[in-house]
Amino acid sequence: MRILALPLAALLGLALPAQAQEETDTPSPNQIVDEAPREEWVTIPPENLLVMTLAPATDGAERRVVIQLMPEPFSQGWVANIRTLARAEWYDGITVNRVQDNYVVQWGDPNYDNPEADGAAKPLPDGLGTMAEADYVTRASHYRYYSSRGKQPHEDRSNPPLKMHDLFESYAGFVGFSLGWPVAGTNSSVAFEKRRAIENAYDYSRPDTIWPVHCYGMIGVGRGYSPDTGSGAELYTVIGHAPRHLDRNIALVGRIVEGMEHLSSLPRGSGALGFYTVAEADKRTPILTVRVASDLPESERPAFEYLSTGSDAFARYADARANRRDPFFIEPAGGADICNIPVPVRRVVD
Repeated sequence: MRILALPLAALLGLALPAQAQEETDTPSPNQIVDEAPREEWVTIPPENLLVMTLAPATDGAERRVVIQLMPEPFSQGWVANIRTLARAEWYDGITVNRVQDNYVVQWGDPNYDNPEADGAAKPLPDGLGTMAEADYVTRASHYRYYSSRGKQPHEDRSNPPLKMHDLFESYAGFVGFSLGWPVAGTNSSVAFEKRRAIENAYDYSRPDTIWPVHCYGMIGVGRGYSPDTGSGAELYTVIGHAPRHLDRNIALVGRIVEGMEHLSSLPRGSGALGFYTVAEADKRTPILTVRVASDLPESERPAFEYLSTGSDAFARYADARANRRDPFFIEPAGGADICNIPVPVRRVVD
């Protein structure tokens, strides 16, 4: 999601210090993205886009949300189920049932796994797969290293994961980017020690597994207690501080690339975990339709692309996000959380 970053003083209508208004040769992250070469942008296949239409707003305005589904090798069993559910039109007529402040918005059948349910659950379509908990992670077969401390990027294969040494991390062995997505991973301790002995200055160990992480706007699959892993009938999106403790415990299947405001602004539920109570049934937002973009007439298909996370432009953008040097900033932070470096995604306009 591309976010226009404005200085806080400008947003508040305050005058900026004179030195902060001076021209600088240091580009901002948005400038780097805007100037990225066309060949460094990757088209998102329409098969990997969902168009979710909510009931109109109270003023009659259309509310449409576009979701990008994860590509191979991530979460493909759940992604396949989501396409099956969409093509069976199963999502049509379900509702947003849970809005928990600084956490998630969740939608699905209001009579399925809902503490306020009072009716029979909607039958699921045939052909849905069942995934194992081991499918929350993916074997890592390629890797890209990057450091803003003088090391040039080294690439093993085309478009591999990007590891940044200036990212703060508490939940995994490392974090980085793979195929346009934020990921975390683990390292083999044996491989780590061998590589560290050879290369000394940096952790260049090859990862064993990687998995997508819970950043703002990411889409996950609701589930019950283990060993249930969810089918894709219950989905949620993160609307608050990144709940990284959910990584490897719930399947992530995509992210919202347009229309996030239609979900993040919904009224909060007062029931357990933010579910709407019986008295708040009128707060549930109906979902009219969910369609795979490739199934829509060509004239109605949304088109999006993301900045390749294996590109030089993304490496410079990530470094600029981690070490802000544009005029508003006084002190570069010297690092960033993985979720503070959102992968740029833009709509393609003919």
